[in-house]
Amino acid sequence: MVQQVQSTSHVSADANTPLSDELLTGEAVALDVRPANLILRAAGTIIDAIAYLLLFLLIMFLASQVVGGADAALMQAVTVAGLVISIIITPMIVETASRGRSLGKLAIGARIVRIDGGAISLRHAFIRALTGLLEIFMTLGGLAATVALLNSRSQRLGDLLAGTYSQHERVPHHQDPVHGIPGPLAEWSKTVDIARLPDALARRVAQFLRQSDRLTPATRQRLAASLAAEALPFVSPIPTAPPEPFLQAVAAVRRDREYAALLLEQERLTRLEPILTGLPHRFPNR
Repeated sequence: MVQQVQSTSHVSADANTPLSDELLTGEAVALDVRPANLILRAAGTIIDAIAYLLLFLLIMFLASQVVGGADAALMQAVTVAGLVISIIITPMIVETASRGRSLGKLAIGARIVRIDGGAISLRHAFIRALTGLLEIFMTLGGLAATVALLNSRSQRLGDLLAGTYSQHERVPHHQDPVHGIPGPLAEWSKTVDIARLPDALARRVAQFLRQSDRLTPATRQRLAASLAAEALPFVSPIPTAPPEPFLQAVAAVRRDREYAALLLEQERLTRLEPILTGLPHRFPNR
């Protein structure tokens, strides 16, 4: 008989825990999104600043070729216009057209989004670019870094005023663990009958095995014992094993047998394909 593990522990949550740092959908489902940290944001800002500085130098070079040094007042006006175009207008247009992207943000894998996760508009980009003149260029990033250290999403002053933050989109791919048949149950798995196991129960077992390493030990044992007790009436013969290895073996046997059945079906269809798709008596090529 599968060993039943009972636990009276319960998982509780404080109803007063603030959820201000979570992104909720309209159905009140929390999405797992990560804001870019201060180091990543600083790297992206440096890349953007270098790109905009090169743009300013290009504008000044072209202006010097056209205007020359004949009129100092005109060159001063061109310099001011070049600064406005390079550090305010261009960042605003780039972020709006690319929906929160820029050269630096592409490099670090981030995107500027609204607090609710939506794409930014021209208004958000304008506020960020105008504030960036003060906190990035005039203070060499000191004001932006100071403000970003004081909040959990590493938002600079422009983000706080515009209602945006930098969302890190380059996250590692999560690979679900693949459980095999435990060694002590290898012989049992060759003859066990699990054909009557309901699909809904099998999905719950698979979901538990995927998330078991993120559960507390007490919750893990309690859920394993509960699922094993539900699966016992549909398994024959019943092995002598703890609940979790028993569930691993049941899931592995079901997976392997379904995979073998799919391979057999594919082999039969391949063998019948000439008959199903061919024409009688090699018509019309007789």
